Amino acid sequence: MSAVQERLVRPKDKLIQLFDPPFDRSALNPGYIKGYIPGVRENGGQYTHGAIWTTMAFALMGEHDRAWELFTLLNPINHTSTPEQAAIYKVEPYVVAADVYGAAPHIGRGGWTWYTGSAGWMYRLIIENLLGLQREGERLHLAPRLPTAWTVLKITYRFRETHYHITFSKPEGSSPSSWQIVLDGQPLETPFIHLNDDHRNHAVECKSAAS
Repeated sequence: MSAVQERLVRPKDKLIQLFDPPFDRSALNPGYIKGYIPGVRENGGQYTHGAIWTTMAFALMGEHDRAWELFTLLNPINHTSTPEQAAIYKVEPYVVAADVYGAAPHIGRGGWTWYTGSAGWMYRLIIENLLGLQREGERLHLAPRLPTAWTVLKITYRFRETHYHITFSKPEGSSPSSWQIVLDGQPLETPFIHLNDDHRNHAVECKSAAS
């Protein structure tokens, strides 16, 4: 992963390449990807599926700040903060692009938007890996991976006709690996809550186990 960070993550261009350098004039034939021009899609550009999996890996390794930094690169809205950036990106800033071009003269240009595969993985990255909500049957596991600068996160989770109002709190500068969960004033010994569709509002307090 250190090689990925060093060779493939390009913060200035806001992209994460699939590999480098692209296939161009080599005698080796990797298959159909060589049909794309260098730096486009799977041929050395950002293939967003892979970029999302990279971000997931850093999150699972405990490198929370780095995972959030990479998510910032992937977030399409951050490619159009100015008219100049929008002119480079050229596609919709409110949907996930399946790829971002990585070679001149098209560095930073988005491609193949409205692509449900990348959007689905992005959703799982945000909900499951970064915010840490994972549903398993009628259990909701709570294990957020928050940036060290954050101290509070509030989420309302709806289970059918029931709402769970969840608050995560931790000291600034910390990256806790475990959390103490309190459901409606009662401490739990498990890292999850049992979901119950009783049409009520429930308060869930999650604090860093180290705090």
